[in-house]
Amino acid sequence: MEQGNQTVLTEFIVVGFGNLPELQTLLFLLFLMIYIVTMAGNILIIVLHLHTPMYFFLGNLSCLETCYTCTILPRLLASLLTRDRTISVRGCLTQYYLFGLFGATECYLLAAMSYDRYLAICKSLYYGARMNGRFCVLLAAGSWINGFLPVTITTSLMSQLPFCGPGKIDHFFCDFTPVIDLSCSNTHLIELLGVVLSGVCSLPPSLLTVTSYICIITSILRIPSTTGRQKVFSTCSSHLIVVTIFYGTLIIVYLLPKTKILRDLNKVFSVFYTILTPLVNPLIYSLRNKEVKKCSHYLGVISRALC
Repeated sequence: MEQGNQTVLTEFIVVGFGNLPELQTLLFLLFLMIYIVTMAGNILIIVLHLHTPMYFFLGNLSCLETCYTCTILPRLLASLLTRDRTISVRGCLTQYYLFGLFGATECYLLAAMSYDRYLAICKSLYYGARMNGRFCVLLAAGSWINGFLPVTITTSLMSQLPFCGPGKIDHFFCDFTPVIDLSCSNTHLIELLGVVLSGVCSLPPSLLTVTSYICIITSILRIPSTTGRQKVFSTCSSHLIVVTIFYGTLIIVYLLPKTKILRDLNKVFSVFYTILTPLVNPLIYSLRNKEVKKCSHYLGVISRALC
């Protein structure tokens, strides 16, 4: 369609990793393996149904990560395999909406999980009374609501923008800035709103999460048993490293000024919070845990017996 002297687009070309033609097969195999491991790990946690507050949040996180992964990786794998990188404007906005919904919800859910761990370790006498079933449901529901509202607002505004040629998104999925850059109208207001909402979704949860783990690590250092201290510290420090990478890369991509260097590195940073975090979260949060290993063993025994 023509608007003035400009062509209004009905589809985009998601460049992805198309500028690395010699690595297409290798990248396809790598991302396929990541996809399979991510789905298997998260589905395993969903199936286990362990009835404690921490595993209630883990089940929510795994469900979230499964949806999150299915929003991005299947499309990326298809483009690497078929070399077809076109996507309709509606499909692109749908992908952005789902990615934004799951990503923003995860920010708040990780904060809720860190608060749960803080109460369990630092306020253990009050843990059972405070983290009851009703409160856990409220925290999980609040995470979804806080994820739903900002991305619904930004996607609604984006859907009203006209998009002009050449229509190439230099990313491996439909993200906020690469899509906005293709608009042929004034986008200053929606860009400002996007930064504000990104800050609301990432800064308060990240501060709460980091503060909770600092308090946890401080309490761990007071444990008299060296073996017990090392074990708990190893688990909590791995949690802290992963959430720091998750929140840190989100803040770099969405909140820092868009300098040329950061724009060039956005694709790399995005891999951390879209692909690597869903891969390692089930590993560091649960699959190292004794209860999960025990249930996994029983599931394996039952499946072998049925076969």
